[in-house]
Amino acid sequence: MAITKVLVVDDTATDLKNLEQIVSAAGYAVITARSGKEAVEKARSEHPDAVLLDVIMPEMNGFQACRAITTNAATKGIPVILVSSKGEKTDKVWGAEQGARGYVTKPYTSDQILNELRAL
Repeated sequence: MAITKVLVVDDTATDLKNLEQIVSAAGYAVITARSGKEAVEKARSEHPDAVLLDVIMPEMNGFQACRAITTNAATKGIPVILVSSKGEKTDKVWGAEQGARGYVTKPYTSDQILNELRAL
């Protein structure tokens, strides 16, 4: 399946804008969300082809949102890539256990983000 529409999720405006610019400059349509809860709702309503999801967010963190997206019948086929300042091996393993298909540690390069999307 070709990736054309990407949901970008981060509670920090600067990080959200940066990811949005990287993804849109590469030719993908971009949808944004500012929380894990909003990410789950937009995954259900917008049906993106992939999700770039921050981990550290209030209310519902990225691990919880990833699990909600990857276990829901309507959204379980949407691949999730976690993007986080949490870069320990345990974080990456836990992310994979929640259903994440990729993990990028902040600070990242545009190539790292795009390579993860292309790998899907």
